[in-house]
Amino acid sequence: MTTVLDASVLIAFFNSLDDHHAAALRILDDASADDLVLSSITLAEILVGPARSGDEQAALRALARLEVEEEALPGDGAVHLARLRATTGLKMPDCCVLLAAKTVNAHAIAPFDSRLARAAREHGLRAVGS
Repeated sequence: MTTVLDASVLIAFFNSLDDHHAAALRILDDASADDLVLSSITLAEILVGPARSGDEQAALRALARLEVEEEALPGDGAVHLARLRATTGLKMPDCCVLLAAKTVNAHAIAPFDSRLARAAREHGLRAVGS
């Protein structure tokens, strides 16, 4: 099975002071048998903080230890993202999570955002952690 991760889960996982840190630990522990995926856009979101201090490579190594795989946008990704944005009203980064889930035939996404969780369920996905 495959779970697509939202940036908020990984940001909370890596920051022990984050309010959602404990929940992120549980999510990743519960999904340890799953293939873990994030979209390229989600990866970019996660790398902003480390980029400020020049630590992108350390962050990428940490993601590799978690066996999180990057899913690039498909060739027709812009059209799919536009449709998701138009039909769900979600922000573009959240649409990227949904598109990644569709692209890899995921069974679940892991968000902390209730709107993204609701949209995931409307698209036939489980929303873990919300």
